[in-house]
Amino acid sequence: MKSKDNKNRTEDKAVLEMLENMDEGMETAFDRAEAMKCCPIGSGISGICCKNCAMGPCRVREGKTGLCGATIDTIAARNLARHIAAGAAAHSDHGRGLAQLLKDVAEGNAEGLKIKDEMKLLKFAKNLGLEVKDKKINELGKEVAEKALSLFGQQEGKLELLKMAPKKRQEKWDKLGISPRGIDREIVETLHRTHIGVDQDPDHILDHALRNALSDGWGGSLIATEITDILYGTPKALPAKTNLGMLSKDDVNIVVHGHEPTLSEVIVEMAGSKEMLDYAKEKGAKGINVVGICCTANEVLMRQGIAPIGNFLSQELALMTGSVEAMIVDIQCIMQALAKVAEKYHTRLVTTSEKAKITGAEHVEFDERKAPSIAKDIIKSAIDNFKNRKKEVNIPNITSDLIAGFSHEYIKYMLGGRFRESFRPLNDAVIDGRIQGVVAIVGCNNARHPHDKYHNFLTREFIKRDYLVVQTGCAAIASGKCGLMMPEAMEIAGDGLKSICETVGIPPVLHMGSCVDNSRILTVVSEVVEEGGLGEDISDLPVAGIAAEWMSEKALSIGTYFVASGVYVAFGGEPIPVISSKKVVEIMTKGWNEKVGGMLEYVPDVEEILNKVINHIQEKRKALKIDVKKERVLYDMEARRELGNV
Repeated sequence: MKSKDNKNRTEDKAVLEMLENMDEGMETAFDRAEAMKCCPIGSGISGICCKNCAMGPCRVREGKTGLCGATIDTIAARNLARHIAAGAAAHSDHGRGLAQLLKDVAEGNAEGLKIKDEMKLLKFAKNLGLEVKDKKINELGKEVAEKALSLFGQQEGKLELLKMAPKKRQEKWDKLGISPRGIDREIVETLHRTHIGVDQDPDHILDHALRNALSDGWGGSLIATEITDILYGTPKALPAKTNLGMLSKDDVNIVVHGHEPTLSEVIVEMAGSKEMLDYAKEKGAKGINVVGICCTANEVLMRQGIAPIGNFLSQELALMTGSVEAMIVDIQCIMQALAKVAEKYHTRLVTTSEKAKITGAEHVEFDERKAPSIAKDIIKSAIDNFKNRKKEVNIPNITSDLIAGFSHEYIKYMLGGRFRESFRPLNDAVIDGRIQGVVAIVGCNNARHPHDKYHNFLTREFIKRDYLVVQTGCAAIASGKCGLMMPEAMEIAGDGLKSICETVGIPPVLHMGSCVDNSRILTVVSEVVEEGGLGEDISDLPVAGIAAEWMSEKALSIGTYFVASGVYVAFGGEPIPVISSKKVVEIMTKGWNEKVGGMLEYVPDVEEILNKVINHIQEKRKALKIDVKKERVLYDMEARRELGNV
């Protein structure tokens, strides 16, 4: 459907081209967003609608209550807590699946899979409090898996992985009583507390929301990241290409989409085998082209350089190119609308998770213990579908280069080298003002706002002002598509940031992985504190987080666990669903800042986000007494002798 408004829908030139040339009668999330208006008084916008019992829904205004007497503040707090619980559940279930897979691998029950990063396994075992001496790798892998799995059902004490945070942060959590006891326990307790007639004090409800979110960031998500690295390798910087132009007219195109890494990793490996390539050529294709969308794309990008052809709002348009033989999906951020689009073309839409089916899609349930054989069957079926292309292929000739793979381990290596890996150079660069601070720009796309626009605007503006930007998820793919993850982006960076990037050999925007890999950022800020010179806690650091185009419950969990860890976080685009409650807004900003040193704030204007984050970081620099930029002095021999005589 052609529209004069398409240029206001997206900043992605490939997506724009597809929107301008869509087949008659097709629609996308952009069209549905225009046609469907938000309920002005529902929980999606303001948080004042309570649907937690059959006496409702109760729609409450200031000074009024629900049938049970629940106030607008209680209702808003309950709604937010439930969103956070759902987001934490999604990430944590991802982590649970990987822990179970590690156990299967260690026991020899996962065909074709093995532990790839033994050093990461040893390090993670120590962080879990396990003894590692004199143990075989598979023996230790099984112990790590069992210990990780135990954290989900743990009922007492606190999560072992909280010890990875700075000591002062741990002490604060303990003092406030928000150290998570067990991952599942905190999620279940959130649902219990927000049932009718249970927790009815907004402060108390949101204290537990902090604890629940921490069980995600320092629990489920961290487990997912660490075990993914253990099984498939810790990412290292590598070049790749991105955008819809990476689809191929002459190859069998397989798109992996979702969030779980296992099947996609195996598909990439199997697709490169002689057996599969020969079979593709027999069927008339030149080869097999595996590409990705969303966080599954980020997983195979970070480790194998596979092209991410788009983020959340690109998924329907990929099928509309007419070139996709199979889209293989697992969990999270997968539009049900894909089934309808696939019907119009020749694409096989295949669901693979036991947790998720889509009406109209084919289901091939993935069993990690039989990964290679299942992957081969899926690839063969895609190859067989190559001859069934219905229409002329329409692939935008638009691609961008990027560099990805910046795990926190690789950042340390880049900064200090193989034998002296350290965050010391980063700390020093922040202290002397060449880098003003670090900004994490993360999160989703939202069809109610221009696709990628806010992510890209903020990223450009921060690096111009000497702020290092780190990214994950859909935000990272946005920056990759517009060329901000290449060394050439240093040309628009400030002189200080540029000098660091040139010296170290990194772009000014670092791709750190998928949604669950926000836990890598937690690890970085904790190690920066440990390195010294920038305070004693995460809340002392000149850092901030932004979710400029958020839309999922996972984003609320991520934002909240960063706040609970001491970080200022700004959400843009759609309001956080509490805005009708002045009390809850005050708790999330002023209240949380006083308690944990971080706040979660909705800022509707993107330029205001920029200014607020800069002001926040500059205040942190002032508190650290590093707000005056230090001049770099090169001493000659005479000057050095004078220093020696002092």
